[in-house]
Amino acid sequence: MKKIIPLTAALLAPLALLAQKKKGPYESDFELPGSRVEVYKTIGDVKLKIYIYEPEGHKAGAKRPAIVFFFGGGWRGGTPKQFMQHCRYLASKGMVAMTADYRVASRQGTKPFHCVRDGKSAVRWIRKNASRLGIDPGRVAAGGGSAGGHVAGCTGTLPKHDEPGEDAKVSSVPNAMVLYNPVLITAKAEGLKAFGGKLDQLAKRLGVDDPTTISPYHHIRKGLPPTLVLHGKGDTTVPYSTAEAYVKKATKTGLRAELSGYEDMPHGFFNFGRRDNKMFLATVTRMHEFLGSLGYVKGKPTVEKHLKRLAGQK
Repeated sequence: MKKIIPLTAALLAPLALLAQKKKGPYESDFELPGSRVEVYKTIGDVKLKIYIYEPEGHKAGAKRPAIVFFFGGGWRGGTPKQFMQHCRYLASKGMVAMTADYRVASRQGTKPFHCVRDGKSAVRWIRKNASRLGIDPGRVAAGGGSAGGHVAGCTGTLPKHDEPGEDAKVSSVPNAMVLYNPVLITAKAEGLKAFGGKLDQLAKRLGVDDPTTISPYHHIRKGLPPTLVLHGKGDTTVPYSTAEAYVKKATKTGLRAELSGYEDMPHGFFNFGRRDNKMFLATVTRMHEFLGSLGYVKGKPTVEKHLKRLAGQK
């Protein structure tokens, strides 16, 4: 009997609200202490900002490795602040770490494929401005959680859904991916059952004619970036089994794909400020090890020291 892997209705609830739209002009204005802010994309009256954390003494032309994070929120809400502490830690280890705003249903009335377009635009913007930003265009990682993990995962896997009119000569594909409880399967596949089997409604909710075009699992092939997936085994929103299926297929394809599972942990377990930061410590340490293996950071993880410094600032 083939294994059935459900993706529960918990993610369908936010999708049902995708038609909601906030009227009027929009410009993100989130407060992220210590960041330097630039607009990476203007589309209509929407200006999307990227919040940049740089190593001490960083200068243009430095060619440092970089990472951009995308927040979770069911493609409907959320803010770049979710990954602020991840950025601050990685900047302290020598990376240029960024967390990007992108269009969501509650603010712009958009659908998931718009989120993916914005994610690809952010990666492309970083590469296009690499010299000015002091970034190595050959060492740009993408990360994110939940729906933001889907966005990051799509930047590394999907051949479609780039923003029309952007310079296709500049790649929107990252060199590595770090995905926290990500949505990786959004369409029917042999032996799998995504979104509780409600595939008759799925294409419309995702905003695409064919859900496979926005499903990372369906685009696993040779040559994709090395990937780390961090997932709670007790996740009932995006089941751990979906991460297992993705990593199993990727590994069989010959890709470097690693899965770190955390016993009994629910959705969003990794976030800063939850569970006395024990899971933040564990997952950021694992992220450091993965990025270190790629040469993006050096030395041993110092996440515990980072947390103690933050506690001393209160």
